[in-house]
Amino acid sequence: MRSFGTPACNTTPVAPVFEPTGWKTVALERLIFRVADYQKEAAFYIALMGWKLRSDDGAQAVLDIGDWGSVIFKQTPAQAFDATTSEGRGGPVRAVVESFCFGIAPWSAKTVEAELRKRGLTPVADNDGQGFESFHVKDPDGFDLQISNGNGLARSRRMSSPRPVSGKLSAPMPFEPTGWKTVWLDHLSFGATDYKRSVSFYTNLLGWKETYDEGSQNECLIGEIGDIIIRGGNPLDPTFGSLRSGRGGGSSERRLGIDHISFGIEPWDTDAVKEALEKRGLRARVDTSTGDEIHVAAFKSYHTTTPNGYNLQISYVTKDNRLALPNAVRPKPPGDL
Repeated sequence: MRSFGTPACNTTPVAPVFEPTGWKTVALERLIFRVADYQKEAAFYIALMGWKLRSDDGAQAVLDIGDWGSVIFKQTPAQAFDATTSEGRGGPVRAVVESFCFGIAPWSAKTVEAELRKRGLTPVADNDGQGFESFHVKDPDGFDLQISNGNGLARSRRMSSPRPVSGKLSAPMPFEPTGWKTVWLDHLSFGATDYKRSVSFYTNLLGWKETYDEGSQNECLIGEIGDIIIRGGNPLDPTFGSLRSGRGGGSSERRLGIDHISFGIEPWDTDAVKEALEKRGLRARVDTSTGDEIHVAAFKSYHTTTPNGYNLQISYVTKDNRLALPNAVRPKPPGDL
């Protein structure tokens, strides 16, 4: 924000990567995590965030986030995580988001495949034979994007009452449940090599909408599902491409992929949320994005750390005030300060 309007934060639009598809993103099918201890991770979110267990087959757990999203925690050997990039605030980070899947409309498998190929993508079909259809493609940085007809978990969430449970976690609840409900996908923090290219890719492919270009990131609206902040190198920055690992120019490198996720909860009480986290032995690191004191800030949130070291952000953002963060941090050029 502080370098907005400088050459390093050029907000000039870039040419679209391809023509819009006209599709709309209508459902979050699932987020898939690889974790070193999937049962502890699942128990943590159940107790803290109010998520519900759908199934546990001994290798992974499927959890529902209310009736609007699902998360899969997949067991992965601890040694599979990159030790050079796995030191977080609470120690080793042994949790990685490996892919996300969204439902789109309109859906015709034949048409969707043709449109993907028309845009230079290589779709790989992934169907379950029971009505769920999807294609995997790679985004500009090789991240796994799955596009579906929404007839998988998204459909099951709508129809399951009560939700069926085909397994039971052997891991005990780590603490007393908070009673919170996770009501909104505040934002996915998504690191990219070239954030402008990635924004163009997702907005033109999946119908996501930009809010504003900050010069180093752009928050986009994922239909009526939530938001995503796409961050990273700016191709219009004179130093773009100068950093190691191909992460582009700028003041610092950013890890590619989803380095943290912010979920909006209810009920929200700024002091009570902090107290509840600390009562359970969790750190409550204030993040208002603007540096304002949290009680008066336009955006209110805390970061904490999961059992596998993942950076979890908890905020007061709901569907009704979903633009709280972009409105709070909307920067002004240096001459207007």
